[in-house]
Amino acid sequence: MKEQFLTSSVQRERDYLRQYEYLVLTVSPNESLPEARRRLVEHSEYGKWELERSKLYMGGGRRFWLRRRVMQVQRTV
Repeated sequence: MKEQFLTSSVQRERDYLRQYEYLVLTVSPNESLPEARRRLVEHSEYGKWELERSKLYMGGGRRFWLRRRVMQVQRTV
């Protein structure tokens, strides 16, 4: 399973008011689907990621796009 992080500089048209960072998980056809599900659940529970999109390719490969909002902390001092 391959993980690729995309930074908040990647903006989509519908997300122009919010800043998100993206994580793309790529699962090859020979990897088990329960293992991929387990990884998605771990990312969503512990990393606060939410599933934005998933795609099944003709060869059996899958790709999942996860996103989470970038927290911008303002200094108070």
